[in-house]
Amino acid sequence: MNTRETSVAGQFYPSNPDEIHSMLEHYNQILDEHLKENDGVFHLKPRAVIVPHAGYVYSGFTANIALRLLSNSHAKRIVIIGPSHRVYLKGTSISEFDSYQTPLGALEIDKQLISELKERFELPFIPEAHHEHSTEVQIPFVKNYTPEVSVVELVYGDESPEKLAGVIEYLLEDPTTAVVISTDLSHYYDIKKANTLDSICLDAVQTINSAELHQGCEACGKIGVEAMLITAKKNGLRSILLDYRTSADASGDKSQVVGYMSAAFVE
Repeated sequence: MNTRETSVAGQFYPSNPDEIHSMLEHYNQILDEHLKENDGVFHLKPRAVIVPHAGYVYSGFTANIALRLLSNSHAKRIVIIGPSHRVYLKGTSISEFDSYQTPLGALEIDKQLISELKERFELPFIPEAHHEHSTEVQIPFVKNYTPEVSVVELVYGDESPEKLAGVIEYLLEDPTTAVVISTDLSHYYDIKKANTLDSICLDAVQTINSAELHQGCEACGKIGVEAMLITAKKNGLRSILLDYRTSADASGDKSQVVGYMSAAFVE
């Protein structure tokens, strides 16, 4: 069996399953305490989510909210879409492995859906693109909350948001498919500048205004976010911002921060 092995376990997230479970339990304890007054959030059934992809110590809490809610959708398959950080890509690569390994156990990769996407959208498989952390860090959350789903990993580089939107639109035609869009926000500005730039991204997502992304949003996964917003507008989905924070919340260093957000798209 051809397995997509972990590339950043022990770096971005623990390689020990007990440590992963401990982190998620900690995040959920905080969530359960703080969302008592707004427990409607717990009942959202997202068709898609936006999540960050830094190390869990920095952005795990923000990602956890969205990927916990995704389990409410009872999806049979989850497609994780993220930007390439390691290799230059022209277009989008689709993972053709048989399974996706995590410290919590493997997830099956949906070969039938991969075949459909390859044929319909002419997506290549570029193996070196699939050591990517922007997608991988989501997989332990998926395995924890939705252990029986199959997954597909898409990693994009120089890609057209409109083309990627076509892929997302096709995926969401199936009510048993959910989509995960991976992005961080601004990188290495002081906290005030970061908050200013990130507010553009947040407002664009909240208002489903893809044009606003080009007015100063510096998300590294902006192509994926724009594709999601194009699809959401076309399909009449509404967005709910779930969390925003920066690396300063974990490190205390406000001089050079990275921004993180999560959001849910619901019908």
